[in-house]
Amino acid sequence: MDRQIFNNAKRLVIKVGSALLTNDGAGIDRQAIDAWVEQIAKLLSEGKEVVLVSSGAVAEGLARLGIGSRPQSIHMLQSAAAVGQMGLIQTYETSFRRFERQTAQILLDHDDMANRERYLNARGVMQTLMDLNVVPIVNENDTVVTDEIRFGDNDRLAALVANLIDADALIILTDKDGMYDANPDIDSNAKLISQAHASDSSLDTQAGTSNGALGRGGMQTKLEAARLASRSGCNTVIAGGRNQNILMRICSGETVGTFLSANKTPIAARKQWLAGQLQVKGALVLDEGASRVLRQQGSSLLAVGVTAVKGRFTRGELVSCEDSSGIEVARGLVNYNSDETQLIQGKSTEEIITILGYCEDDELIHRDNLVLVK
Repeated sequence: MDRQIFNNAKRLVIKVGSALLTNDGAGIDRQAIDAWVEQIAKLLSEGKEVVLVSSGAVAEGLARLGIGSRPQSIHMLQSAAAVGQMGLIQTYETSFRRFERQTAQILLDHDDMANRERYLNARGVMQTLMDLNVVPIVNENDTVVTDEIRFGDNDRLAALVANLIDADALIILTDKDGMYDANPDIDSNAKLISQAHASDSSLDTQAGTSNGALGRGGMQTKLEAARLASRSGCNTVIAGGRNQNILMRICSGETVGTFLSANKTPIAARKQWLAGQLQVKGALVLDEGASRVLRQQGSSLLAVGVTAVKGRFTRGELVSCEDSSGIEVARGLVNYNSDETQLIQGKSTEEIITILGYCEDDELIHRDNLVLVK
């Protein structure tokens, strides 16, 4: 695994977490932001394209409002995001103007990624901004989301953005120097993992489940983000954002942080979109034969290979395909609703018209609308 690929990377997604941006919750760290922006400006002058995914709106809002602990009220959290976003984007704009660089604010939520039309629109807007030499600054739209406010856990969003724009590299800046083989806060013998394949299953145990006060996900979400980014052939580095000149060092190929390589062939844009969706509406349990065929051949899924149906879904919605052990094998857009699927599960294609009185499609999920996830 050669880190010189970062030197050759044309398009970068850089994610900065809340703990770094707000100096562990004390408020926006303008000196730190100025240092990162100066490095990004140098990368831009070298011909690279950069999209910045920035956490910190909620944390900054709480600091501005003098609220020391996380409120329980969703409206209070949304209000904090609205207040904090003002200061956050203003700080970035002021810092980038020192280098005569224009910036653009893009607020996304998971619905923007789940809706195909909005997904393509977001992709087109970001491409146009980069063509105009404008730096897109992306954050989750915490002001209006209703499911959950995250304190800086934009790792998955950064990976989805990397998929969205076909980035060559994802750089996740955190308050740790990288990923360790044990928790360095409690184990003095913990060693930094210099490099590994993102798909390496042994990393799950090493990532642990620790959460910071501001960043919810800890290393596990960063590992999951690296795996998601790898679906579009994007390599990831997790590194300490407080280390001097860290972005330039990564992009020069220096051995810093943890390099998680994408050892997979990039999948097509439509399948990137399918793989990254969060709004899975139901699940299909597959028999051994269907699981094997999907894994080995990536074929369409036929009703005969389904043994059970979970959840409620309509035609065209996203469903998960699980093996008999409950492990997700694939996900895709289903051609029949959940009631119809229950009636035809385990049946041959020829029997569908007899059972339902019609046959909309021969396949339960066509291979063009199906992507392997394991």
